[in-house]
Amino acid sequence: MYQDFVDFVRATFDDPEGFIILHDPRFIGNERKYIMDAMDSNFVSSVGEYVTKFENAVAQYTGSKYAVAAVNGTSALHICLLLAGVKRDEEVITQPVSFIATCNAVTYTGAHPVFVDVDRHTMGLSPEKLEAFLKANARKDVDGYCYNVRTGRRFAAVVPMHTFGHPCLIEDIAEICQRYNIALIEDAAESIGSLYKGKHTGLYGKLSALSFNGNKVVTTGGGGMILTQDEQLAKLAKHITTTAKVPHRWEYNHDYTAYNYRLTNLAAALGLGQIEQCDFFIEQKRKLTEKYKAFFADKDMTFFTEPENCRSNYWLNAVILKDRTERDAFLTFTNDHGVMTRPIWVLNNRLDMYKGCQCGDLSNAEWLEDRVVNIPSTVIVPHYYENIKKGAYR
Repeated sequence: MYQDFVDFVRATFDDPEGFIILHDPRFIGNERKYIMDAMDSNFVSSVGEYVTKFENAVAQYTGSKYAVAAVNGTSALHICLLLAGVKRDEEVITQPVSFIATCNAVTYTGAHPVFVDVDRHTMGLSPEKLEAFLKANARKDVDGYCYNVRTGRRFAAVVPMHTFGHPCLIEDIAEICQRYNIALIEDAAESIGSLYKGKHTGLYGKLSALSFNGNKVVTTGGGGMILTQDEQLAKLAKHITTTAKVPHRWEYNHDYTAYNYRLTNLAAALGLGQIEQCDFFIEQKRKLTEKYKAFFADKDMTFFTEPENCRSNYWLNAVILKDRTERDAFLTFTNDHGVMTRPIWVLNNRLDMYKGCQCGDLSNAEWLEDRVVNIPSTVIVPHYYENIKKGAYR
């Protein structure tokens, strides 16, 4: 069975001998043209027209009113939390199934992560588990905010993550946050191009963060974006990601303790060329998904598909195995035979830094941790590397 999978992947990616990784970037549009133009302008750092062009393109693509570029998705999420009013010694509810950046961004603010379970069919934060946790642990004070009955600390935000590009039940989560008066911040790092009921992820919360890391559907090498519908928050986001420098012809004056989180013009030029290709990338990724569905239809493994009412970008495809023993056997065989696979992340609440954090019932997250494996998900562009050598994309 495992050999059948390796053979299928090699045939699908037309690579009989090389090591096939999880997700390679593809540069088939105007990326080189825009980067060379940015270089020729001599504006290669955080000042340059491509930063603004990229922000506008992402805003238009997602349907967000405002988009503010940042150096990576982690810094974007950090700023989102600060702008939502998260303060030291408050609490932020999030999910244990996530890349560590989600928890790290919470910790940067001085707040404490609190872990609530995910749904098995989305791998994202469970509204049912969130509701149950808040009923058991939250009290509303005279100031209108909710506080943790165990710690006395304010629940300042809820941060769901759209795992592997699959939207969670974000509409239900938003409704719960509104009732409990807790800010909703979406970690949409993995979900560029993903829709929930026809609406792009990242548009349900007060703010949200995207990632353009090298392994994402759209990449700037390393980069992120803050999305918001609030003009004042967008202006403040831009201000504090650029060291809060007060505009002046020559003086260096700053009015906040702020951050040097601005995306470079070179990276933004790459990103602009990438976002122009995003629909094509997702179309190709969804075609790959259909091939995987057909392959796994008669196999003992379960191929993970998008939740109901969603259009997923299928950033990283995933399969669900019988148990941890089978998971580890599959991981060992595939990686030994030149096909990269990897398990879902170690649950954040198990990491040394976060072992002391409060948790709800995490039975779904633990079930997924034992079984989920990511499989190769690169956009298939026929003869891509041959065409690069020929200069086809210049």
